[in-house]
Amino acid sequence: MRTLAALVFPGFETLDYFGPIEMLGGFGGETEIITVAKGRDPVPSCHGQRIVIDKTLAEKNDYDLLFIPGGDAALVEGEDEELLKWIREASANAERVMAVCTGTVLLGMAGVLDGRRATTNKIDFTKTIPLAPQVNWVKEARWVKDGKFYTSSGVSAGMDMALAVMADLFGLEMAERLALGCEYEWHQDASRDPFAKLAGLV
Repeated sequence: MRTLAALVFPGFETLDYFGPIEMLGGFGGETEIITVAKGRDPVPSCHGQRIVIDKTLAEKNDYDLLFIPGGDAALVEGEDEELLKWIREASANAERVMAVCTGTVLLGMAGVLDGRRATTNKIDFTKTIPLAPQVNWVKEARWVKDGKFYTSSGVSAGMDMALAVMADLFGLEMAERLALGCEYEWHQDASRDPFAKLAGLV
């Protein structure tokens, strides 16, 4: 069983987190999901509901998988050097690192995506990517894989990315069964990104 650190911070985007976690949880026996935050207090999403914390940053930084959701608050968290240090350490230890939306920008602000291809939310694309100028930002992509790093566009795109990770780890058949079990239409083409056009990026 792999351990998966799912980082949360006050104001994390609800679907960014719970959509991919539904997929990354697999069928229950493949991955142990551990919710991580700076402190022990329950952490509210952007919609106000609070999530219980399993581990703090100080307790552990070596997980098999790392997952970071987005939300406007992610950009504020990028000013916290303690958090950025943990992201760098946890990313180095993990066999796969995943981020959704502005969670990708947070990864970029930590420096772990320098020189790598990545993508993020298309609505705020031009406003947020200057915060991580060393990343090779991809304007048109549902998600991007570069080595062990998987990054996705906004919100619902994280579910497509998460299924791509599960296909990578456990095989395409399992990922397709996960999507079917969720009654979810998985867009397997990573380059399919109509929102880039709607946002005027291409």
